[in-house]
Amino acid sequence: MDYLRDGRSPIPDSDSTSKVMSANKGKDTGPELELRRNLWKNGLRGYRIHPKNIPGRPDIAYTRYKLAIFMHGCFWHRCPKCNLHLPKSHTQFWEDKFQKNVERDIKKKIELESLGWKVLVIWECELIKDIGNCIEKIKIALVKRKTNEQ
Repeated sequence: MDYLRDGRSPIPDSDSTSKVMSANKGKDTGPELELRRNLWKNGLRGYRIHPKNIPGRPDIAYTRYKLAIFMHGCFWHRCPKCNLHLPKSHTQFWEDKFQKNVERDIKKKIELESLGWKVLVIWECELIKDIGNCIEKIKIALVKRKTNEQ
C-alpha cells in the first residue's frame, strides 16, 4: 500500500496496523459518546462539548460551573491503572508521543485550574468498569460547584 505521509508518524509495518490506527478519532470517541449519553440520561445536561473558547478544549464542559471533564483513553493517555505496554515496533516514536500526550494533559489541567476550573479526568477503564460511579463523581463535582456559586 502507498502512503501519503505528513511526517508526523512512522510508516506502519503492516496494512492491518495502518487500518486500525487510521480508525482512531480525536473526539466523539465511543467512550466519550457513552459518557455523554449517560450524563443526558441522568439529567446532567447543559454541558458543551469541545468548546473552543476554553483552554485545553475539554471533552465536556459545564461552563457555568467551571467544570471541565476529560475522557481519556487508557492507551493514548497512558492510564496509571492499566499499565499498558508500548507498541512493539517504532517503540521510541511511541514512547516520545505518549510522553508528550501526558505532558500536554498536565499542562491543560494546570492552566484550567489556574483560571478557577475544576478538572475531572475519566479514564476509559473506569467508564467500562463502573459508569455509574463516573456519573456520580461528576454529580458530586457539579453539586460542589453549584454550592460554591451561591
